[in-house]
Amino acid sequence: MIRVHLPAHLRTIAHIDGEVELDLDGTVTQRAVLDALEERYPMLRGTIREHGTGKRRAFVRFFACEQDLSHEEPDAPLPAPVVAGTEPFLVMGAMAGG
Repeated sequence: MIRVHLPAHLRTIAHIDGEVELDLDGTVTQRAVLDALEERYPMLRGTIREHGTGKRRAFVRFFACEQDLSHEEPDAPLPAPVVAGTEPFLVMGAMAGG
């Protein structure tokens, strides 16, 4: 099981309490996780990735295993602890301003 932690505002939109657990087949990538998340919670489409292009929205960041994965290729495999379910895949809103 892949564990996904979403920020509070996205959990509210999707009516989710706590982490989401996804069962994925094949190589676990950012794209695979986000595709499965949007499949289960269609109301999240367009909130994490742009409609049409599928690119990460500017103020959304992805983390796992204390690493910022935001600029990694969407089809790059996620770290082994995420695949094993011992570490979550984190979707976070970026901080901006002064």
